[in-house]
Amino acid sequence: MSPALEQRRWDRRPQSAARRGAVAVEFAAIAPLLLGVIVGLIELSRVYSVQNTLETAAREGARFAALDRSGMMLGGKTANQKLTDDVKNYLASNNINPDKVNVKVTKADDPEQDFNLDDPANDLELFQVRVEVPYSDVSYTPVSDANDYSLNAALTFRNGRAVVTD
Repeated sequence: MSPALEQRRWDRRPQSAARRGAVAVEFAAIAPLLLGVIVGLIELSRVYSVQNTLETAAREGARFAALDRSGMMLGGKTANQKLTDDVKNYLASNNINPDKVNVKVTKADDPEQDFNLDDPANDLELFQVRVEVPYSDVSYTPVSDANDYSLNAALTFRNGRAVVTD
């Protein structure tokens, strides 16, 4: 077949048929980028969700500590132990491994110093509940040790153990 005849056959095809191959090539070029953006958005929404859950868990633990706790302690637990257990149980109910969670109750003005909720000298003092979990333990995608970091939340509250009298 002569080249001129071949050119005429090519010209007779509808425009959409000629573009069909180009669309497949364009999609093949863009698909990995689109997939990467979608996976990134899913991972970002997971981080946002876990951060919100950590903040809620810290708030629930601090709320417990701000209450009059008489009659709430079972099995000889201290208030700090109960707060830690409550926070970890809340996180476990939200599919976060409680064994990987670190909960600290510290003085509000000195985060390195532990705060004893049961100590009468700490009545009406400010304390901080700090909750943290490694990102690699809540991520949907694998994270190398070099790129791992902690997601954390902290909330400052007042120890409400003081008894109000008339």
